[in-house]
Amino acid sequence: MELNNIYKSFRTDDVETHALTDISLTINEGEFVSFTGPSGSGKSTLLSILGLLDEVSAGTFKICGIDVTHLDRDQRAGVRNQQIGFIFQSFNLISDLTVEENVMLPLSYQKDVPQGQAKRMAAEVLKKVNMEHRLHHFPSQLSGGQQQRVAIARALVNKPSLILADEPTGNLDSTNATAVMEILHQLHQEGSTICMVTHDPRSLDNVSRNVEILDGRIRLPANAPNEPSTDKKQSEGAAVCM
Repeated sequence: MELNNIYKSFRTDDVETHALTDISLTINEGEFVSFTGPSGSGKSTLLSILGLLDEVSAGTFKICGIDVTHLDRDQRAGVRNQQIGFIFQSFNLISDLTVEENVMLPLSYQKDVPQGQAKRMAAEVLKKVNMEHRLHHFPSQLSGGQQQRVAIARALVNKPSLILADEPTGNLDSTNATAVMEILHQLHQEGSTICMVTHDPRSLDNVSRNVEILDGRIRLPANAPNEPSTDKKQSEGAAVCM
């Protein structure tokens, strides 16, 4: 994935807020990239753009050399559902659906996946996060850590090329946070490309690199003030192909 000179602004009445300013960044296949910075710095906005949940105000966003900046709503939804898995701080499970049904939900938008296959795929990813024994429970019957593991399973069920995690340990105690990060680390070891927003310094132990964002800009390394905002490693290897 390549972001080139990305700007994002929001307008409320007569007030314009600049959330991102001149962001240029390349994320290579198989990387585990974290985004850190104070609240309001633009981290989650950047993640929303990477996930095609939000559009840029200016600049270009390319996936494998293909410009996806101006895809229409249906095209963006298609890419999201087939290629991107989302993990949210608040889990975002549907309360009146079982664990199995929550995990199967992304597959319901794919007409070529029959019910039986969807059940098997859900069981497979729930086993991966050690939640196969909770198949028929509802979110209210689960702890916070268990709900986040179900949310991770839901993110994995469509076999995405990219996993986006927005504060995945933010609502968890230290024990469950460690368990969730171990799952993400294992996924990275298996070849998944992961982008994660976090405030938790413990979450940075196993990432490929950290990108610090301050006031909507990528903060340059202190020892290389004239370097571009992406380091040399970003140009070595293939960008994420979806």
